[in-house]
Amino acid sequence: MNLVRCKLTIDDHELDTYVARTAEQRALGLMHRAELGANEGMLFVCDECAVQRFWMKDTPVALSIAFLDEDGTILHMADMEPHSLESHSCEHEVRYVLEVPQGWFAERGIGAGHQVVGPVFLAAAPAELGGSGAEAH
Repeated sequence: MNLVRCKLTIDDHELDTYVARTAEQRALGLMHRAELGANEGMLFVCDECAVQRFWMKDTPVALSIAFLDEDGTILHMADMEPHSLESHSCEHEVRYVLEVPQGWFAERGIGAGHQVVGPVFLAAAPAELGGSGAEAH
């Protein structure tokens, strides 16, 4: 699937993310992907704020997941094991969910309360919104 890519930053750590915006893109996610680059991830942009549930069916790569508030603040995180059918969610309703290689957050000391900065978040600086073609919400 040919997905839009977006640069995100967390405490000076850059991530090159694939953006899953449609229901089809979100359902496929990172399934069947054999590897993910050290600073790559996937940002899921859901249609509405809700309790989002994610699992690892048909996903062979171990991932860490972060559930994000509208301004990009990390509300909850979890590690997910390959091919697991265990559901991961956050008690808060969210629109944004970020998946990265497992351990990426921990290796950088990133946890709940840290803010993800990028053109899709409400708190993004105006300079980050201009010219990229990315849509602000």
